[in-house]
Amino acid sequence: MITVIAGGVGAARLLAGLVRVVDPAEVVAVVNVGDDLELHGLRICPDLDTITYTLADAVDPDRGWGLRDESWQAMEMVGRYGGESWFGLGDRDLGTHLYRTQRLAEGADLVAVTEEITRAWGLALRLLPVTTDRLRTMVTLGQDDAPGPDSPGLTAGTEVGFQEYFVQRRHAVPVAAVRVDGADLARPAPGVLEAIADADVVVVAPSNPIVSIAPVLAVPGVRRALVARRDDVVAVSPIVAGAALKGPADRLMTELGHEASVVGVARLYAPFAATLVVDEADLDAANIIEAEGIRPVVAPTVMRTPQIAAELGRVVIDAGRGLA
Repeated sequence: MITVIAGGVGAARLLAGLVRVVDPAEVVAVVNVGDDLELHGLRICPDLDTITYTLADAVDPDRGWGLRDESWQAMEMVGRYGGESWFGLGDRDLGTHLYRTQRLAEGADLVAVTEEITRAWGLALRLLPVTTDRLRTMVTLGQDDAPGPDSPGLTAGTEVGFQEYFVQRRHAVPVAAVRVDGADLARPAPGVLEAIADADVVVVAPSNPIVSIAPVLAVPGVRRALVARRDDVVAVSPIVAGAALKGPADRLMTELGHEASVVGVARLYAPFAATLVVDEADLDAANIIEAEGIRPVVAPTVMRTPQIAAELGRVVIDAGRGLA
């Protein structure tokens, strides 16, 4: 079994590669739910849905999230009435959120509902939300936020939800702090700790270390489970040549006092990962990474095509098994 600690787009692409080289039924993804939000009365799970749509070959290839060939009439109507339309929900995507919200209201938990959704898309791998308890990533703004057409100005020190920072403010606002609300009371969802303990290889996907991976690790017991399996844990750096391929990972690392490089990633991950896969562009940093106590493996990591993603999947599995 291969267990992947997963965030959004980068994790989705790696998982799409992994299921091309191993039996999808042998893959479990433990997925961040700190990005989740309640909007329009609906429970929205962006990372779970991005992974589902990507593996179902239904994701919008340009945005990397949402559904291909989507329409937006429902949001247009919300905007006409003066409602909150800053978070884009496509018309077909809304069906996923309506179904999830209904099933949760009926008493099903998020693990069961996620399984129902992935089964309906014909997926054989298992997606596990890291917790079924409420977990929310909160961002403290670092300076005054000038108002825009979709976002009221907020003063420095104001705390907002992750999606408000990421989508409404287009992650263009400096950040002073990030915390995971609810982590102290959360419990790992059924099957999460077992998936880590029983895996042949545990993979930390190339997701944002601060707002995708850290919320998963914040759930009590998860980080400890990874530390116990450290020799079998392989992380893939989301930073290539000092920059994030998508999103604000590099800026967040800098703003929160970390080095925005593969070395900075190595320092964050060395306590629970024995191996770090880095891109060929960072070959010169291999010795420094090793000095941080984590073994570097150099390979192409920019998943421009499904074939590259599959090759990266092979590299990651081989590295976890001591073959690379």
